[in-house]
Amino acid sequence: MPIIQSLDRALQIVDLFDETTKELKITEISARMDLHKSTVHSLLKTLQLHGYIDQDEESGKYRLGMKLLEKGQLLLQGMDIRALARKHLVSLSALTGQSTHLVILDGREGVYIDKVEGDKAAIRYSRIGRRVPLHSSAVGKVLAAFQVKDEQAKLLSNYSYTVHTASTISDEEAFLRALEQARIEGLAYDNEENEPGVRCGAAPIYDHTGAVIAAMSLSTLKTAVDDASFAEYMKLLKQEASAISQLLGYRGSEG
Repeated sequence: MPIIQSLDRALQIVDLFDETTKELKITEISARMDLHKSTVHSLLKTLQLHGYIDQDEESGKYRLGMKLLEKGQLLLQGMDIRALARKHLVSLSALTGQSTHLVILDGREGVYIDKVEGDKAAIRYSRIGRRVPLHSSAVGKVLAAFQVKDEQAKLLSNYSYTVHTASTISDEEAFLRALEQARIEGLAYDNEENEPGVRCGAAPIYDHTGAVIAAMSLSTLKTAVDDASFAEYMKLLKQEASAISQLLGYRGSEG
C-alpha cells in the first residue's frame, strides 16, 4: 500500500504530543522527526491552517489544535456502547454458557440495555428495559461504587433498602462496605440478594475520562455453577469488561 510521505509526517508530528508533552518548539520537533526545520515549518503551517496544530503567540511553541477536540467529540458521540459491547457479551456467554448483561444507571436504579442468553442458562427474569435495585444487584453495586463521592451521597440519600430475600443488604452501613469491596476488587456480587438461587457478578465499564458509565454482568444458578467455576467466570468477565473500556478510550488501570 503506497504511503503519502507528507501526510505520514504530519500525523507523526501530531503524535509527538501527549499527556507529558503538551508544547514543543519547532527545533524540538525537527530533532525528534529528524527533518530539516524548513520542512517541519511547512508541515506545521499546513496543520495550523486546518486547526489541528496551534501556536502560542508569546512563546512560539506549538500545541494541539481545537479541531482535534472537535473531531474527538464527534467520535465519542458516535460510540454506541451497546454496539461496542455486544460482541463481548456474546463472547462471555459463549465461553461460559451463562447469561450476560449490559446495564446503565438511571436515577437510583440500573437498567438492562442489552442481554445475551447463555445456552446453559436457566435464568429468565432479566430482560432489556428491566430495572434493578442498586443495593441488591451486582450491577447496581458497581454503578454506585464508582460514582464520585458527591454523586454517591445523592444516590444514597433517603435510599430505600427494600428486602427481596434473606440475603438482601438492608442498611446503608452494609451497603457502603459492599461498595468499598467492589472498588477494591473491581467486581461486585449478588449472592441470592435479588432472586433466590441466583448468583451474579458484575464489572465496571469505563469511558475515556475514567468514569464508570455501565456495568457488565454474568448470572448463574448456584446449584448449577460451583465456586471454582464461578471464580473463573469472574476472571473472564473482568477481561471482557476491560476490553470494552479500551474500545471506549479508557487507558487507566481498572479498580
